[in-house]
Amino acid sequence: MPGPKPNPVESDLCLPKSVDVVIVGGGIIGVSTALELAERGNSVLLCEKGQIGAEQSSRNWGWVRLGLRDPREIPLMTESLRIWQSLDERIGRKTGYVQSGILFGARTDRSAVDMERWLRNLEGYQTGARMVSGSELEQHMPGLKTKLKAALFTPQDGRAEPQWVAPALAEAARDQGAVIMTNCAVRCLDLQAGRVTGVYTERGRVACDQVVLAGGAWSRLFAGNEGIALPQLKVLNTVLRTSPVEPGPETALWSDDFAIRKRADGGYTIASGHENTVDIVPDSFRLAAKFLPAFAQEWKSLRFRLSHRWTIEARQSRSWTPTDVTPFELCRILDPEPSQKALRKSWAKARQALPALVGAEVVQSWAGMIDVTPDAIPVISNVQEIPGLVIATGFSGHGFGIGPGAGRLVADLVTNTAPCVDPAAFRLSRFSDGTKVRPDPGY
Repeated sequence: MPGPKPNPVESDLCLPKSVDVVIVGGGIIGVSTALELAERGNSVLLCEKGQIGAEQSSRNWGWVRLGLRDPREIPLMTESLRIWQSLDERIGRKTGYVQSGILFGARTDRSAVDMERWLRNLEGYQTGARMVSGSELEQHMPGLKTKLKAALFTPQDGRAEPQWVAPALAEAARDQGAVIMTNCAVRCLDLQAGRVTGVYTERGRVACDQVVLAGGAWSRLFAGNEGIALPQLKVLNTVLRTSPVEPGPETALWSDDFAIRKRADGGYTIASGHENTVDIVPDSFRLAAKFLPAFAQEWKSLRFRLSHRWTIEARQSRSWTPTDVTPFELCRILDPEPSQKALRKSWAKARQALPALVGAEVVQSWAGMIDVTPDAIPVISNVQEIPGLVIATGFSGHGFGIGPGAGRLVADLVTNTAPCVDPAAFRLSRFSDGTKVRPDPGY
């Protein structure tokens, strides 16, 4: 059963000799950045080694959420929500965005207390987020059979269609003058006197003053070849979608057992509410000390395994020259196998909880590789050691919803404009300056 196919984006044919900015990676972060920069009058080249949005940007749940964010992400996600609300009109294309609200279910009194405590992070934002139970919970999720003590309801949250969004943003960036090259890997930077003067792609050199590394799960490998220590691992998440269901709930639901949201095609996207798979690879040991606090905090939701990923990554080149064929050309699209156990479990739990799903069928399933950092918030940062390089990666499963806001912040850094939000929490140097690095659940 093949994974999701993003709407196709045709590549431009000619690689420019010179631009203001080169963006490495055509996921939602890269294309959002391209659009922002092009709208500001910058000449932009976006290079994607495979197809636009073909990896995690089209494989995520499609949630656009402020609810239960790390407090450090809340200002940027608030900015992103503002962008989502008028994004279709701005780009002249459909993203599938619907402000439908999300319920975060609490099965125990302790979970309910934690969610109520998290709500304090939204004081002053006027979102309407609140705890619900009883008849109000039933109103949002009719017929729900899962026993919940209460739920955090975030009415400002919603959903969009991952297979539509990155391609739509890429085409909109091209409308503004950006050049979009697919099947064109950037191999490495061209540095003169330590600063960016261009990039080497598999099709030749391009001169530029600025480079944005938005390579998702591939960013650590690219950065390492440039001598940059970027602590990032991959986590696998498994997802399924159903045939159309009528009637069915409009509000999305996250619970311990499963997460579900309605799709534009009338079906539902369903995944495990907690379970993620972590393949043990050589980087697991190289980065063990940095990730230990996060692993200790999230150990109940992580399933560690030794798989073929060890062999793949152990054999992967970690350094190369501009004339070498790179790992980015040897694997154009990460397309991992979904966890059959996770599929069976989440599907069974969802049908038990929602009678409307009983007659539905699973029509597709897939998995995606999430780029995670030790504190589960992204790196959106200038690189002090290499003037002209900005990194935007490690969104830790939160990148889809926050993508438009992140693109705006990256564009601010590139153009040396007053940032839309304070980027200090996302600086790369936090991993080396003595900062206590760990996830913050917000309660």
